[in-house]
Amino acid sequence: MRLFLSSVRKLRRRPATWISLGLLVGLLLLVFLAVGATANQVPERPGEAAATVIVTFPGAYDFVLSFILGLGGLVAVLYAGAIAGSEWGWGTFKAVVARGESRSRYLLTTYAGIGLVLGIGLLVSFVAGVVAALIGALFAGVPTDGLSDAEALGGLPELLLRGWLSLVEQGALGFAIATLARSQIAGIGVGIGVYFGEQFAAIFIPDVVKFLPFHAASAVVEVSGSISAGGGGGGGGGPNGLIESLGPNEAVVVVTVWLLGALGVTALIAERAEIVG
Repeated sequence: MRLFLSSVRKLRRRPATWISLGLLVGLLLLVFLAVGATANQVPERPGEAAATVIVTFPGAYDFVLSFILGLGGLVAVLYAGAIAGSEWGWGTFKAVVARGESRSRYLLTTYAGIGLVLGIGLLVSFVAGVVAALIGALFAGVPTDGLSDAEALGGLPELLLRGWLSLVEQGALGFAIATLARSQIAGIGVGIGVYFGEQFAAIFIPDVVKFLPFHAASAVVEVSGSISAGGGGGGGGGPNGLIESLGPNEAVVVVTVWLLGALGVTALIAERAEIVG
């Protein structure tokens, strides 16, 4: 518990924590406010109905969560990679080991703190996205009666919990990659490459790609009419939704396996790493 609380306090002071959250919230506000503000500028334009449905409740809840999981997955990879890389680049890991702490326990506890931060970030960005969608609906003149839809509100806790699992799994992959690279820059660069490389892999191995970590993470939450904001994007599975995705419950199992595997690799690297100086 001491290490966990220390990790959370450390993450609270890191600029990467606030930059990542600000980036995600800022893009959410930009997208949903822009949709609402421009929906009625040209009433006869093609696609107006498709634009206003994004800010129409209760479906807007799905669109907000889908956007967060699409773009937020990449943000989670970069954020966790930046934190893991800094442990090596700043000499923090070496200092902790010299103090007598368990190598693997320290890194895994650090990632537990990251998981908590990702959960808080998910909640904050979801609330911000809902507020932006509501304002966008008012701008567009769309009825907001669905905001209090009992069925939609009742399903939100499970959807958010599944979304948190999705972000934690993707962050764990970035954390493991940066731990292997022992560098912020290398870890982030490789993490981005793996993230987008998996999207292109759908062209060559469409029957396999649904089991890969980022596509599986996108299928954990089943949302209607989801937006793809960075690759897998919540239920479509692949480019233009042409790749068959896993069912939500199947995806939870696959994502859990990837999560445990990434954390296992992190622990193994920590125990076997040669620390110079």
